[in-house]
Amino acid sequence: MQETGTSYRARGRPKGGKLSAKQGAQIARLVIDSTPDQLKLPFVLWSREAVAALIEKRLSIRFSLPTVGRLLRSWNMTPQKPARRAWEQNPEAVKEWLDVRYPKVKSEAKAAGATLLWGDEMGIRSDDQVGRTYGLRGQTPVVPVSGNRFGCNMISAISNIGQMYFKVFTERFTAEIFIDFLKRLVVQNARPVFLIIDGHPVHRSRAVQEWVSQQGGKIQLIFLPGYSPELNPDEMVNQDVKSNAVRRKRPRDKTELIGNIRNYLRTRQRKPDLVKRYFQEKHVTYAA
Repeated sequence: MQETGTSYRARGRPKGGKLSAKQGAQIARLVIDSTPDQLKLPFVLWSREAVAALIEKRLSIRFSLPTVGRLLRSWNMTPQKPARRAWEQNPEAVKEWLDVRYPKVKSEAKAAGATLLWGDEMGIRSDDQVGRTYGLRGQTPVVPVSGNRFGCNMISAISNIGQMYFKVFTERFTAEIFIDFLKRLVVQNARPVFLIIDGHPVHRSRAVQEWVSQQGGKIQLIFLPGYSPELNPDEMVNQDVKSNAVRRKRPRDKTELIGNIRNYLRTRQRKPDLVKRYFQEKHVTYAA
């Protein structure tokens, strides 16, 4: 993490001695449970400088940045890329989903003998981030890619018993596209389908709701709390596809891109144990 050039840059030896175990636990808990701006500090992320400022503000003890680094390591903290979470997310709605709504959905699906699926869609572009590669210091490596921009879309649905369904398409995601995917789910499942999805406008469109209402209970749509993609195991499919089907094999054109994605997802379909692993990410283990 970069250290910013503010007046909080601490230099020299610590003033005021070491932190007591109680003081250390207090600071560590604040770092874990809060963001710097919530504590009225002029930082967005927790850097060594931000933690030094917190210690000085709360305990009137000034530490050098190397000392703060050693403290962070002693608290089992390492610099990490943070996950993003929308400000608009309602924590109470998330808690209700985890404690009340999802257990009820799970119970109702079991009573109805239904297949419980989690669905999501995403767009994929040829100029998506390549990732990282090793090279000589000071010499930026070059990766050959197509100079043309192209892309496609995909929608998928998975279950915690290893089922996977998907559709790759080039058109804009519309109610017609979504209904076609829902038809496939109904046809390929002898049992009723409970599909858990987010609140995308297409998912809630009148055309989709009318079609679902005409299916005689063969399929139900259940909506996740708003702005809560981390609750959806199918997000792991999206990450997997971008990391392994796209970044590891750069396509030359749209046809090759679509072929790579379809082939990758078909290999996943044939390996239910790999599909089950999507449910082991810490935010979605509740659905495993």
